[in-house]
Amino acid sequence: MGSRSFLPMSIVRAARRAVPGVLAAVVVAALAHAAVWLVNEQQVHAPDVSGKLESLSFAPYNAAENPEKGDIISPQRLREDMEVVAPYTKSIRTYAATGGLEKIPEIANQYGIKVMQGIWISNDEKRNEIEIKNGLDLARRYPNVTSLVVGNESVLRGEKTAKELGEILRKVRAESPVPVTTGEIWSTWLEHPELAANVDFIAAHILSYWEGVPREQAVQTAVDVYDRMRAAFPGKHIVVAEFGWPSGGYNMKGAEPGPVAQAEILRDFVNRARDHGMDYNIVEAFDQVWKTNEGSVGAYWGLFNADRKLKFDLAGAIREPNKERIVGAALLVGTLLSLIAFALRRPTFWHALMVAGAAQAVGAWLAVTIAHPLSHYLVVGSAVMWVAGLILLVPLALLSLARIEEIAAIALGRGPTRLLPERIEPEAFGPVPEGSLEALGLTERPKVSIHIPAYREPPEMLKQTLDSVAALNYPNFECVVIINNTPDPAFVKPIEEHCKRLGSHFKFVNVEKLEGFKAGALRVALQHTAPDAEVIGLLDADYVVSPDWLSDLAPLFSDPRVGLVQAPQDHRDGHRSIFHAIMNAEYAGFFDIGMVERNEINAIVVHGTMCLIRRLALEEAGGWSSDTITEDTDLGLSILEQGWTAHYTRRRYGHGMLPDDYRSFKTQRHRWAYGGFQIAKKHWRRFAPGGTRLTLGQRAQFMMGWINWMGAEALGVAAAILNLLWVPVVAFGGIALPDSVLTLPVVVVFLINIIHFALLYRLRVKLPFRHCMGAGVAAMSLQFTIARAVALGLFKDSLPFLRTDKGSGKKRTAGAFPAKWEAILGSLLLLGAVLLAATNKDEVREIYVFAIVLVVQSLPFMATVVMAFIERRAIAALAAADSDTETVAEPIAVPASALTPAGAVSATPSA
Repeated sequence: MGSRSFLPMSIVRAARRAVPGVLAAVVVAALAHAAVWLVNEQQVHAPDVSGKLESLSFAPYNAAENPEKGDIISPQRLREDMEVVAPYTKSIRTYAATGGLEKIPEIANQYGIKVMQGIWISNDEKRNEIEIKNGLDLARRYPNVTSLVVGNESVLRGEKTAKELGEILRKVRAESPVPVTTGEIWSTWLEHPELAANVDFIAAHILSYWEGVPREQAVQTAVDVYDRMRAAFPGKHIVVAEFGWPSGGYNMKGAEPGPVAQAEILRDFVNRARDHGMDYNIVEAFDQVWKTNEGSVGAYWGLFNADRKLKFDLAGAIREPNKERIVGAALLVGTLLSLIAFALRRPTFWHALMVAGAAQAVGAWLAVTIAHPLSHYLVVGSAVMWVAGLILLVPLALLSLARIEEIAAIALGRGPTRLLPERIEPEAFGPVPEGSLEALGLTERPKVSIHIPAYREPPEMLKQTLDSVAALNYPNFECVVIINNTPDPAFVKPIEEHCKRLGSHFKFVNVEKLEGFKAGALRVALQHTAPDAEVIGLLDADYVVSPDWLSDLAPLFSDPRVGLVQAPQDHRDGHRSIFHAIMNAEYAGFFDIGMVERNEINAIVVHGTMCLIRRLALEEAGGWSSDTITEDTDLGLSILEQGWTAHYTRRRYGHGMLPDDYRSFKTQRHRWAYGGFQIAKKHWRRFAPGGTRLTLGQRAQFMMGWINWMGAEALGVAAAILNLLWVPVVAFGGIALPDSVLTLPVVVVFLINIIHFALLYRLRVKLPFRHCMGAGVAAMSLQFTIARAVALGLFKDSLPFLRTDKGSGKKRTAGAFPAKWEAILGSLLLLGAVLLAATNKDEVREIYVFAIVLVVQSLPFMATVVMAFIERRAIAALAAADSDTETVAEPIAVPASALTPAGAVSATPSA
């Protein structure tokens, strides 16, 4: 059968008219994006550095070398690095006289560079002896060695006491031909003034970053500390042996690292030091990637990066490095993503602008995230976090873009055009091609065979469904009731007798040991369907239908292109308690928001009740399949793949029963998610070009639907668990903290979801705000359930079909707590957030952001706990009102004319 999908010419013309508006929106979004970058560009002016620096710390290790692993630096490598620094400094400071570094004075002498020779002092006494011997030997051999620096922060690290270091200093001074000192932070000198008696000059480290000093005060603080040192040690020469500022890493209280801050501070300090007559050494020449022991900033103190490129200009305006490339990439990616606005259905300018703006924001985030390695050294921990962040967050960002598009379409768009009106007239859909009805064997009011499968359903509930069917004001129908795998006669006999009472429209089928779940029952129902039935109607056993269900919707099949017509699910017991109201509100969003939008491109999701299917379409699609546990959605997609057209109405033509309890609510959603995953695995190959009659829009809608529902929830749980595992590393290890670029998006995605839920529920579902929020809690509470179903789908090809208990008449008891694992995970995430905040002594901003992310990620898990407690409160209230049984519904009056004296047909299928 040829393709039956169609797009009205009015929509095509509207799309063509919309192109100029969309183009304007895309251009405006791109210009706004560029303006944001321009306004936020950091361009700082600082004093130029004239002439060479006084001194640079010289640790000649590249990104692949690590002195802690015993790496030896060759003379050739030393010479290469010396050539790099020679044009910029008069002197260098070293920190050790072993590991190949003992060659530095000789090579520095060839470049006319003076050396403050370091002697490394630690708890390794054997190495200390070699260091001292080598240092003294170098001081005697090379005239460019101007002093010996014995030990570097040895007292601060606790490797030597001030007394022990003093003894070493006295020994070295007795043999040294040059002045001797030790390097310690300025506060150590003030705490141990006795050290000054054992040195020829004081080598003080003044590093404002480690004291949490804001960048604006960093230089003045250093000058003040220098003056304080001079006052504390009059007559003693003071050298600022280390001053610097990191170009990367995290903040230390008020101290913010960064490339612009580093350039501004160092250039300002060099000029202030010159004016103040201060001898200084800048730490350091090259970034030291191996310095993970110094936290996030350890690798970023160099004047040159690890590739030996100068990080900033020593004169002129200071600009952020790589900014042009990042901005260019952000605008390019953002503009490419914003082109999706041209694929929007009849967009308004504001609809397209919101989508294009969101696309530009995603482009900016992607560019910054992907460019992260340009300005950061990724060691193992940070590389793992960066890769994991990309894997988890890029899909979430794209899903958020899809949700923003839905917000824009509903809040700012033109509204739906394919949605069926409240009252259906066949002529509303245009003339029917001559002869088409006859070719399909159709009449204007085709015969409908309503199939009601039942498995252990409460008889009183099912009787109400049958009574409502008997009250239909459509004359040309039959009803096949099939009870399967229900050996208890208490569930069977009352229904058989009721079908006989209702008359010849009703057929009763009872089959035991049936395989194939609900699909198997529906296949049996087809065997007992009247040969002249042209349309199959599906009802769940708990659904009470409106009398005009068929009279309104069945005439739509006079259009030979129509393969199925779907009405929403709804429920008649949402008023019983706040718990039931919340569940009912959560269901409503899908049918009033998602289904309406999907209907616009003929891509609705079929659900196995309140659905009418052309018998021919069902047969072409292969009939009911048992290879998924969501046979209805599977069949609906197969029908669309055959090129049939589907219609959807928002009018509620039927009302069923809500799940009995929260556990049943979760069980039902688990089945839907697992079945959805099965369908995705079954059908994805057909989504390739030429493999299906689905349009590109239909394929995109189904793919995004699967990813948006199952993928987002699974990714959310995976991200939460990974972050939870990372908490002790951050709290106690102090390393590999996720950067804000990898954590803030989680908060943004959460806020988008909240806006999406609250706004669209108000606009489409039109519920009170408290019900919207309750629906949001209910939806969030299912995240772990859906993620678990997806995880099982990865490893198991099939699961048993679990019936959702509805109207079962069970005694209302609380039972086992249905949110145990969610409570555990949610509590651990909250405890992790508290732990991070409590151990964040340095007030690192990224740690606070990480803690906030953990709180946000805990909310879906805690929502499950909230739902469980709301259910228990509802159980208590309902038990007080009715301690015996569940109330399934108000009795339904069935007109006497709907009943006939003839008995119902009872049949048993052949083997």
